[in-house]
Amino acid sequence: MNFGIIGSGGLGSNVARALANKGLSAIISTRRGPESLATLVAELGPTIQAGTVAEAAAADIVLIAVRWTDLSQALGSLPAWKGRIVIDGTNPVAFLDPHSPDAQDPTNPLAAYGIKAIDLGGRSSSEVFSEMVPGARVVKAFNHLDVNALGQPQVAGGQRAMFYAGDDAPAKAEVRQLLEAIGYFPVDLGTLAVGGRLSELPFGALSATQFIKI
Repeated sequence: MNFGIIGSGGLGSNVARALANKGLSAIISTRRGPESLATLVAELGPTIQAGTVAEAAAADIVLIAVRWTDLSQALGSLPAWKGRIVIDGTNPVAFLDPHSPDAQDPTNPLAAYGIKAIDLGGRSSSEVFSEMVPGARVVKAFNHLDVNALGQPQVAGGQRAMFYAGDDAPAKAEVRQLLEAIGYFPVDLGTLAVGGRLSELPFGALSATQFIKI
């Protein structure tokens, strides 16, 4: 079972770091091309390779680690998923220019954090995301923790709890095995409709919650 990562920002690079720390292999990609990842893959070691977005997307399990506002551009030209597993690591937020009026909006409770919620018309982010990856078996994971914590799945003598949710039981089992191999303590939140909402930023009840399994 091979692993691909689309997106090399804080989310993608720290998941790659956690994989590398366990000697696990992955292809990481960015729209800027493999050459732009030379420094990162040199740091992470031989198990993490830089590839094109198409190469990463061809893996058996693919983590989507791009900003919500970039999803259409990142996913729009990819071929059919044909039942492969796609991990939705996204959250429906937009990052604000600190000098923009939005960053000073008193009606936005998230302005101090440099983000604002994207209105999905009452739909869950996983429902919208799933429509962007037709034919994929979607599992939501990696989205609820601070990205800087992702590279350290084992901390304080225990394991970080990693929430995951999905509608396809075999796909969830594969993702659970991956999370366990990295060193997290996986916690199944159920279906995308229920668990996805619980863990999604910014307003999910379990978003930004960090539990340690001792």
